[in-house]
Amino acid sequence: MTTGSDPIEAIVSSKPTGSYARRIWFLYEWLTGTTLKLPDAKGGRYVPVLDPKLQVAPEGKRAPRYRVRNNLPGSPEFCPLVFRTEKLEHFIDMNLPRRAQEIVADVPRDLLARTAAFLLLNDSRSSFSIEGESPPHDRIQRWGRAIGEAGRRPLDHEDLLRLQGIVIGDERFVTLGYRKEGGFIGEHDRATRMPLPEHISARPEDLPSLTEGMIDFDQGSAQAIDPVIAAAILAFGFVYIHPFEDGNGRLHRYLIHHVLAERGFSPPGIVFPVSTAILEQVDDYRRILESYSKRLVPLIEWEPTELFNVRVLNDTGDFYRFFDATPHAEFLYACVEKTIKQHLPEETNFLRRYDQFRLRIDAMVDMPNRLIDRLFHFLHQNDGQLSKRAREKEFGALTEKETERIEATYRESFPKEQA
Repeated sequence: MTTGSDPIEAIVSSKPTGSYARRIWFLYEWLTGTTLKLPDAKGGRYVPVLDPKLQVAPEGKRAPRYRVRNNLPGSPEFCPLVFRTEKLEHFIDMNLPRRAQEIVADVPRDLLARTAAFLLLNDSRSSFSIEGESPPHDRIQRWGRAIGEAGRRPLDHEDLLRLQGIVIGDERFVTLGYRKEGGFIGEHDRATRMPLPEHISARPEDLPSLTEGMIDFDQGSAQAIDPVIAAAILAFGFVYIHPFEDGNGRLHRYLIHHVLAERGFSPPGIVFPVSTAILEQVDDYRRILESYSKRLVPLIEWEPTELFNVRVLNDTGDFYRFFDATPHAEFLYACVEKTIKQHLPEETNFLRRYDQFRLRIDAMVDMPNRLIDRLFHFLHQNDGQLSKRAREKEFGALTEKETERIEATYRESFPKEQA
């Protein structure tokens, strides 16, 4: 069996103007970084490396040596692909950024600011919940502030390390920075402590080129393809690589916000609560992650370390550089659609109704805003009625008639289908 460059040189030499021969030639040199003993192409019209009717691709640049247009969405260090599907074309045709702009256009500025603050905090809280964590409120707020700044600075190694520090907070038990050892997601055998991996992370020696490839993608090809698809490629590529010892999941979801904000997909000042949408369909999210991980694990040779980690034995870098990100893009687009069609208008509508409720209560009873807010929460938690405890303690000063009017006001402001 003939291997190496000889078959490629033979194909190109036999059909020097053939479009497929020139594509194969380009891909061989692009992937291997070697130059074949072939003269530059002299004829044949320029052809795209990828068929843009079948796969998502930027316009690309001409590569005169092969007379092809390099429209690959990435570099040899990182280049996942996305196929055009009926579902993705439907999402793209919906023009969701315009839909979001239409929703916020008629919202008063102060109400929009409060909506944005709530959505931001909710996304931060949901991102921790996806990881099964319930951190203190100040930690949720700190990560929320980081999400709110997404897209304001270019993505680079320094920024990734900065963000990991914000995510972790307490550095006593976690080594910050890129991993120096292997990594996996899964459990340990209770009896032997041997690793039971469900996903195996990229080898530490491959992290420099993989992370550099992601950064190059974000600053290059991602700017020329659909923002949600670009976000899916970058974010899911990051989480499969798993470059850090801890904090990868939240940073993976941060990267979604980074791309959408940088590309102006979301209205200024608004963070789509993508993590909230993911949390609401977390089983589908895990299935999407596992759709690749489960196929990947059997291809990786590994051995346990003395500390019951994994040490990868074979060359696995390409598994993380080149994967089919189509299902990931479809899933993310569905989440973005949900945030725009459901979460954004629902929160705006809720705050409008809450303001209406507060003004009507204020007209009935001279009560501080903090007490009105507490009154609302009691009613909200008890299906529009004040509990016996609340009637006798916190709001014992209310008359029976006032209590009935307040309960009626709540039900009018928050019908059951809206509450």
